[in-house]
Amino acid sequence: MSPLEGLRIALGSLVANPLRSFLTLLGIIIGIAAIIAVVSVINGLNVYVADRISNLGPGVFVVDRFGVISNREAMIRALRRNKKLVMADAELLRERALLADAVATEVHARDDLTVRGETVRRVDIGGISANVLEIEPYDVDGGRIFTESEVERAVPVAFIGADIADSLYPRIDPLGRELRVGNRTFTITGVAKKRGSVFGFSRDNFVKIPITLHRRIYGARNSINISVKVADPARMQDAMDEARLILRGRHHLKYDEDDDFGILSSEGLNELWENLTKIIFRVAVFVVGVSLVVGGIVVMNIMLVSVIERRREIGLRKAVGARSRDIRLQFLIESVVLTCAGGAIGISAAWLLAWAIRSWSPLPADFPLWAPVVAFLICGTIGVFFGLNPAAKAARLDPIEALRSEG
Repeated sequence: MSPLEGLRIALGSLVANPLRSFLTLLGIIIGIAAIIAVVSVINGLNVYVADRISNLGPGVFVVDRFGVISNREAMIRALRRNKKLVMADAELLRERALLADAVATEVHARDDLTVRGETVRRVDIGGISANVLEIEPYDVDGGRIFTESEVERAVPVAFIGADIADSLYPRIDPLGRELRVGNRTFTITGVAKKRGSVFGFSRDNFVKIPITLHRRIYGARNSINISVKVADPARMQDAMDEARLILRGRHHLKYDEDDDFGILSSEGLNELWENLTKIIFRVAVFVVGVSLVVGGIVVMNIMLVSVIERRREIGLRKAVGARSRDIRLQFLIESVVLTCAGGAIGISAAWLLAWAIRSWSPLPADFPLWAPVVAFLICGTIGVFFGLNPAAKAARLDPIEALRSEG
């Protein structure tokens, strides 16, 4: 029997019992759809994180109080031990970090904005140094960032995000207009280009003011973030080590003591994220693997039932000249076709799920082009492995006994 003939018989059997075939394949469908959907979301998140969350710019790292916190115990330990970073830390880096091209500072608070009686609640008010735009990826859509002189003199000027401009100045140019933050009035000097959202949270809902004025308004108790741009991006690690040594010396840390501050870089954040997604993927593979094994066992049981139901057919085929290997090949092809049909449905379901996630939620999902190939290979392997026993049982049937069967 040719493989094409076996394929024709397998497809005929699949179409003849659609409900039984679907219920048989339910485990495989769910398993394939789940693993591809998880991979799609992870792929999308990897691009998303690299593009929007960990994009500090080339050759840029940030020194802050905590760094990357991966668990609750680490957070409690950092709160107890890590000191708040102050302007003197930034000044020391600016003076002594030979590998740094620029050092900028930023501190954050939350406050309400008011324009002509309209209020926006809990906006991120960032106090920044004038050179922060040389380091952080903010693009100016209109106007300008404030100058170093304005920062030194604590002039009440503001650089606002696109969402603030759209909500408070929907039909007019905000440049040169006044904005009330808390009890202070600021003049808008510039508007940032729209940056979009991260997981549904806007990155354009902010107001930047001179850090000197920010600390007068909100106090100097909040820890600052120090952004450092490296003169030679190829020496990024050397520059981070240099900054670490300078700050450890200023904080009087012993050689065997841990840092009481954190250092963040795009590479470090991406590496942390990749490690996290690897764990998620391994857990997903284990859970989906159980589903696929259960689905394979169901396929084997149904194929064994099929052998019993078609004993007469098998006997007739052997009586007219079919060899045992022809019968074995026929049932193996049927098993593979059955599992691959489940894989095809699972792939379609995963594509629709990825499209729905991408369209109707803040989570990105990037359907991997290699997924169908891998899915069919997995389904084919399941079909062969779990189809061997039914195929062997069918091949061993005695044609005389099979023809006497009532099945």
